[in-house]
This record gives sequence, C-alpha cells and structure tokens, in this order.
Amino acid sequence: MRVYTTAPLEDPRDARTTFPRLEEIGYDGGFSFEAKHDPFLPLALAAEHTERLRLGTAIAIAFARNPMNLANLAYGMQSISGGRFILGLGSQVRPHIEKRFSMPWGKPAARMRETVQAIHAIFDRWEGKGELDHRGEYYRHTIMIPAFDPGPNPFGPPPVFTGGFGPVMTQVAGEVADGFFTHPFVTRKSLLENTMPALERGLAKAGRVRSDLEIICPTLVVTADDEEGMEHVTLAARKQLAFYGSTPAYLPTLTCHGWDALHPELNRLSKAGRWDDMAGLIEDELLETIAVVGPRREIAGKLEARLEGVADGVSLTHNRAPDPALWADVVAELQGRV
Repeated sequence: MRVYTTAPLEDPRDARTTFPRLEEIGYDGGFSFEAKHDPFLPLALAAEHTERLRLGTAIAIAFARNPMNLANLAYGMQSISGGRFILGLGSQVRPHIEKRFSMPWGKPAARMRETVQAIHAIFDRWEGKGELDHRGEYYRHTIMIPAFDPGPNPFGPPPVFTGGFGPVMTQVAGEVADGFFTHPFVTRKSLLENTMPALERGLAKAGRVRSDLEIICPTLVVTADDEEGMEHVTLAARKQLAFYGSTPAYLPTLTCHGWDALHPELNRLSKAGRWDDMAGLIEDELLETIAVVGPRREIAGKLEARLEGVADGVSLTHNRAPDPALWADVVAELQGRV
C-alpha cells in the first residue's frame, strides 16, 4: 500500500526541509493543503529538494480559481517535479467561496465535474490532441494561440484528483477524475456502503472501470509512545471528530452506525461554543470506529484491515501528534504488506 501524509507546514519555507525528511523516511508522497498559505508554492520548493516523492495538493480549492489557471499551475508543477505531481481539487463550502474568495457558487458537483473536464480539455490541446473547444455551463475555453501554448508536457499531463464526501460529489470523481481523496470522517462500513457505490455509479456512467481511478484514504491515526502522549492525541482526535459530527454534511457516517441522535446535540453545543463539552460526547466506540487507535506496533495491521479492498493508498492523518516523519516503522510495515 502506498503511504502518504500531509506535510505539517506553518511556514511555507519549511518545505525545503520537511518534504526531504518525508522522502528520507520512506513515504511515497507528501501533500500540501489550502489553509493559511497557497498550496502550490510549498510544493514547488519541495520538488527542488526531493527526487522520488509524489507531491500533491490535498486539496486546492477549485472554485477559488478557474480551469485555465489550474491547468497552468498543474503543468508547471508537473514539469518542475519531473512528473511527480497530483492536482488534487476540492470544493470548499459556499460561505468561503462567496465571502472569502469572492467567487460564484452554485451546483458544486456539476461545477466540479465541468472543472475537471475543462482541465482535461486544456491538457489535450497542449498535448496536440485537437483544438480547444470546451463549451460548458460554467466555463468556456475556446482559444489557445501559440504564444500561450506550452506544448506537450515532457512528463505527460498530471493526474487530476477530486475530494469529496457526499454521494453526488463522490460520483463525479468516478465519472471524470483520475483519482479520489476520501474524507477522514468515514468508517470501513461507510466506505463500503456509501463511498464505493457512489464511485461505482460514476465509473459505470462514464464507461470506466475501478482500475481507472486511484483512491487515497486520509485516515485519522491515534497513537503515541507513552501514556501522556496518548492522552494528548486522543483528546485532540475527540475534538476533531466532535467538530465533524456537528456538521450536517457529515451526518451519513453517523447514520451508517445508528448514531444519528449524536448530531443534533453536537450541533447545538457547537453553536453555543461549548467545544470541550462536545469532545466529551465522543465515546470510545465511535473514536475507534472512525479513527485507527492503538499502540504503534498495531497501527499498520489496523490500517490494512480498515482499507483492504478499498484504497490504493493511505494518507496518515496525525491530528497534532508528533512529527509524522518519525513514523518510519509504520510506513515501512505498511509498504511491506501485500
């Protein structure tokens, strides 16, 4: 199983040292994400200081940009990295798109489908596969003159991944994407009953098969080397799961296990700002069903049991745990499992 993680970067300049450390430890890939900093810039630094590590955005906010802009960024990152780039895209939510980025919102799944289709159309034009003629509901790309045509990428076009949770957005990945990032607020049961059927519907609609889509599952891991450390990361995980559980969009995971009644109470407490009280509602059964919890020596086996038959790769999500680069033993064991 391929093993990834999202690099813990507070300062984008740290990419010069953080990503080489991940490569040295043995990770197959390292991701950036869109929060306090643009997710592409750290990867440009990382590409110059690594040799084999796959590098990707997990995720960049698609609707804060346009397909041509994204295609140009991805083309450049694919070239700089020597063919190691993954363009990972997500939708974010309406208030951020409209009020933070001042961009239009509407029918996010349909817009994401068209975003990916438009990017592929632009890539095809640059690869010499025909004229640029994308005419959609949201985007129109019909001109590409030599002055702005970079030509075929020396390493081929990068894969385009999407991230999602709900059935409609998940189906879109099956239809048009090269890969899919699941959400951490899932269980094996919800992956099998909710996520995989939606992906299969998308694949079938597009006439594709499972091998056409790479699936990477970010998975919350709760482990430490001593009791004090375990208490710290466990509390952090409970807070994170309480936050997810308070959000209406993520209710299907709770419903899958008959935990529907937990959501209204978490939602009520979140509106009152009672975050510590919310964490107290995350009982051990829920924690251990969504997260992978245990001593370090058990983590690889538990991850394999969680994701067997579902994922092509796992992204270890540590939730304020110590530097993930220290987990060489877990990475090596996962990579050694068939």
